[in-house]
Amino acid sequence: MIKIDAIDKKISDLLLQDGRMSCAQIAKRIGGEVSERAVRYRINRLVENGIISVRGNVNAENIGLVVCADVFIEVEPSQIKTIAMKLAEYESISYIAYATGDTDISIQLFTPDNSTMFDFVTEVIGKIPGVRKTHISFVPIKIKDDHVWPIPSFIVTQD
Repeated sequence: MIKIDAIDKKISDLLLQDGRMSCAQIAKRIGGEVSERAVRYRINRLVENGIISVRGNVNAENIGLVVCADVFIEVEPSQIKTIAMKLAEYESISYIAYATGDTDISIQLFTPDNSTMFDFVTEVIGKIPGVRKTHISFVPIKIKDDHVWPIPSFIVTQD
C-alpha cells in the first residue's frame, strides 16, 4: 500500500470535480506546492497503484433511466455465484454484491419507468433458477454516490 499525502488527496479531489482537468490546471489550483510535472507523476502513481482510476461516469437520469432501485435477492445457497454471474450480464444492473443476513445478493438496477422495473424483477430475476425471493427498495434521491467517493481524509499521511 502506498502512502497518500495531502497533495495526493487534493489532486484526487480535483479530478473528482473534473476528470478532464489538465495537470497544469491541477498544479495551478493547488498553488505553489507542486509543479505540473509533479502532478503528472503523482496521478500516474495513483493510477498504477489502483488508488484512483480516471473514467467517465454515466448519469443514468440524463439518458432516460430515471428509476433506480436496490434489489435484494434471496437464492439457493448453492446457486449464489451462478446467479450473481448471470445478473452481471444485464447492462441495466450497475452494481452486484454478495450480501449477508436475510438476502444473498444485492444489486442496483436502473430502468426508464416503474413498469419496466417491476417486469425486470419479476420476469427476469424472478425466473432465474435458484432465486427464492426478491425485495425492491426504490431509491428516490441519492444523498451520496460512491462513484464520486473522495479519498477519506483519515488515511492521508502527515509528513
